[in-house]
Amino acid sequence: MITFEQVSVHYQDAAAPALTGLDLTVPEGELCLLVGPSGAGKSTLLGTVNGLVPHFTGGVLHGRVTVAGRDTRDHRPRELADLVGTVGQDPGAHFVTDLVEDELAYGMESLGLAPAVMRRRVEETLDLLGLAELRDRPLGTLSGGQRQRVAIGSVLTVHPKVLVLDEPTSALDPGAAEEVLAVVQRLVHDLGTTVLMAEHRLERVVQYADQVLLLPGGEHPAVLGEPAEVLAHSPVYPPVVGLGRLAGWSPLPLSVRDARRRAAPLRARLTQVRPTTDNRAAGGPVDRPTGAPVAEATRLSVQRGPIPALREVSLTLLRNEITALMGRNGAGKSTLLGALAGLHAPSGGAVRVGPLTPHRARPKELVRQVGLVPQDPRDLLYTATVAAECAAADQDAEAVPGSCRALLERLLPGLADDTHPRDLSEGQRLTLALAVVLTARPALLLLDEPTRGLDYAAKARLVEILTALAAEGHAILLATHDVELAAELAHRTLVLADGELVADGPAAEVVLASPVYAPQVAKVLAPEPWLTVRQVAAALQQEPKRGHEQGREQEPQQVADR
Repeated sequence: MITFEQVSVHYQDAAAPALTGLDLTVPEGELCLLVGPSGAGKSTLLGTVNGLVPHFTGGVLHGRVTVAGRDTRDHRPRELADLVGTVGQDPGAHFVTDLVEDELAYGMESLGLAPAVMRRRVEETLDLLGLAELRDRPLGTLSGGQRQRVAIGSVLTVHPKVLVLDEPTSALDPGAAEEVLAVVQRLVHDLGTTVLMAEHRLERVVQYADQVLLLPGGEHPAVLGEPAEVLAHSPVYPPVVGLGRLAGWSPLPLSVRDARRRAAPLRARLTQVRPTTDNRAAGGPVDRPTGAPVAEATRLSVQRGPIPALREVSLTLLRNEITALMGRNGAGKSTLLGALAGLHAPSGGAVRVGPLTPHRARPKELVRQVGLVPQDPRDLLYTATVAAECAAADQDAEAVPGSCRALLERLLPGLADDTHPRDLSEGQRLTLALAVVLTARPALLLLDEPTRGLDYAAKARLVEILTALAAEGHAILLATHDVELAAELAHRTLVLADGELVADGPAAEVVLASPVYAPQVAKVLAPEPWLTVRQVAAALQQEPKRGHEQGREQEPQQVADR
């Protein structure tokens, strides 16, 4: 279905090609998952399939890419629209109408389909993606995850033979992500649709993949093969694969179910080395920090137009504490962050950050108390270079010139001053926005979906940065759908549902009690209370020698039995 013949792409002024020597075929009716670190060329490869490369995004394309016999060099994206459907990282960039139902119909209108066909397909797509209740909603009122589902739906209504998906679940809560991936799997299995998908959250998608295409980056060649074989040597891999590598399982498990079938000996070993301290990145005790209160909400309610976004939420955020805020799309997470940052006035109750009432405070006062990094860090970046962003941050915070640049160098060494923010990777852009916000040294740091678009290496770097900031005395609240991040980083977890706070407690207790928000390691090793691969590895290093030898004797026997 999709053929790459000695494909290379080189962008002007780039030090190295984005792709080089790609020579492979993606068969019809299979889901091919692209994996690799940020900057390895995944988005460029997707662009060669739908014609965006080289027709719109620039770059010099060498070699030949064909989709169902059409050469993408000779066919512009509009000439491939009936064949290739594309959903990028930013769903809002796809929208051309104002209402959900109109957006679902727009692609079919462009192709001139009959009204009866359009009506039927719109209804089918509304049901498939759980959008029926949103059909009359303005797109501007939807949450990030809801917008992502609408963007995917607008592509599905055209019934393309090839789907190109760039991080389709990045803005979705775990339940919504499973629904979308189930639809994609149904399209592959039942309709023979070919899907080419790039996704950083491999724990969500790798079990659905028929093949994995690894782009290691640099001069290393691309590798296409069976998922377990490719991930055995991949620099990026989901936690369940990391656990399999640690335990020495072969073949490696791709799903929680596969891992649980092999995990009995490992669980037995871990019962002997149950740690008394938390072996996560923070290295601190299991107990929550006991810092002073930084912010407090008391029976806080917020109305967003006709919709009650928050309902009598009460919470206190402490210094030195990292709190994960979780909940399904539209639960009110971003609204709560906005209320703490002064963007939304309460319709009931009260909110305080330090001595201030956020929505009434002057910006120069508020910036020293609370800083918000939004879902898209580009919303904070408005100049042409990294140096100009840092200078503007110093001026806005009334800080000593060079303060932001010094902070950025500590967080992300080696970033060139003359680089345009739009040319940065997602992880670099997030770190720059974080440095801009932190220049004023706010006591409370708010992050909205901070790992969207980040690979595992960038996410690990973010964990280190936030852990260090918490140790310096900041209170950190991050809204996230990334259950693995919450398990790795958070001391405390809050869960919102329909604007109400339904859970508030130590992160381990909250996520272990939830089948939705539990990380992969917790599901594999339940009922033992382990959350991350890092935690298991640290515990096994403490394992008594005799128990270690017994465990090693048991595991090969189980593999042989299978």
